[in-house]
Amino acid sequence: MFKQIVSVLISVAYMLPVSAFGRMDRGAVSIYEKINPAIVTVDSQLSDGLSCGTGCIIDKSGIILTSAHVIDIGKTVVVTMNNGQNYNARVLKHLGENKDIALLKIDADKDLKTVKLGNSEKIKVGEKVLAIGNPFGFSGTLTQGIISRIDYAKNRIQTDAAINPGSSGGPLLNTKGEIIGINQAIYNPDNNISNIGIGFATPINLVKEYLKENEEI
Repeated sequence: MFKQIVSVLISVAYMLPVSAFGRMDRGAVSIYEKINPAIVTVDSQLSDGLSCGTGCIIDKSGIILTSAHVIDIGKTVVVTMNNGQNYNARVLKHLGENKDIALLKIDADKDLKTVKLGNSEKIKVGEKVLAIGNPFGFSGTLTQGIISRIDYAKNRIQTDAAINPGSSGGPLLNTKGEIIGINQAIYNPDNNISNIGIGFATPINLVKEYLKENEEI
C-alpha cells in the first residue's frame, strides 16, 4: 500500500509542471493568434537600399504605428499584411522630437484587425511580455520574455524578449495582448552578430500622448 501511495504522489508531481506549462503555452498561443493578423511588415525603399521593419494596425481604417527610423526618408513605403497582401502606404506624421515614432495609412477595402493600446504606467519589472515582429525578414515571429528594467529617465522599457533587426516598430505585449511598448532597438556591442537579450521599447503611454496631441485617430 505504501508503495502505491508513493507511486501516485510521484505521478501527480510529474503532472503538475506539465499542466502549468500547458496553460502558459495556450495563453501565448491565444494572444498570438488574436494579435498577429494586426501586425504587418513595413518595407521602405531608401536611396541606398531597403529598410525593413514591423508595424501595428491601431485603427480599423488602416492607420499603422511603427518606428520612424524604419521608414526614414524612403521614396516608397510598402506594407505587407499577415495574409501576404501588399499595400502602398503614405506617411501621416513623424511623432516626437526624437523622430522615432511614425504613423502610416493604407487604404483597404474592409475594416482591419487592430491591436489595443495598453497602459505602460502599470508595468512592473519581472512581468511577462511577448513580442511579434519581422526579424531578419522572418515575418510573424513570436518571442517572449520579461520586463528586465524600466528606464524612466530615457523613456525606455528594457526586455529580454528576443528583438533583432526587422523587429523595430513591432509591439511589446502584456499577457492581455495589449501593446505596452513599441520595440525600438537592441544593445548591439557585436554589430548584430547575436541577440544578447537586451532590447528596448518606447513606452506606449508616450505614444498615446503624441496621438492625442496630433489627433490622428
